[in-house]
Amino acid sequence: QVQLEESGGGLVQAGGSLRLSCAASGRPLSSYAMGWFRQAPGKEREFVEAISRSGFRKSYADSVKGRFTISRGNARNTVYLQMNSLKPEDTAVYFCAKARGAVPAGRIDEYDYWGQGTQVTVSS
Repeated sequence: QVQLEESGGGLVQAGGSLRLSCAASGRPLSSYAMGWFRQAPGKEREFVEAISRSGFRKSYADSVKGRFTISRGNARNTVYLQMNSLKPEDTAVYFCAKARGAVPAGRIDEYDYWGQGTQVTVSS
């Protein structure tokens, strides 16, 4: 079993920054890719960014390109999402997830463990 817990969400003005963290427990995650997804009210959950087991490969949604950066902690059991130049349309609950494999993945069904989510609200 794997437990994932997100933190770092909050309310920020447009143009501001937030850093989300995802801490894992229960099983080492060094062998797996990790990802961030988000879900806005009334919308489906969507892919944001993912990072490979090694940390060298990343994939990201076009909507966050150049603004968001995913990274892994040194112990590989923590994943971060640095969010800069935030926009009101970034408002959503953000979830971290453990991938089934070692490479970055963009589909929900490629992930098998999820956190509870953390709310990010960007005001205009």
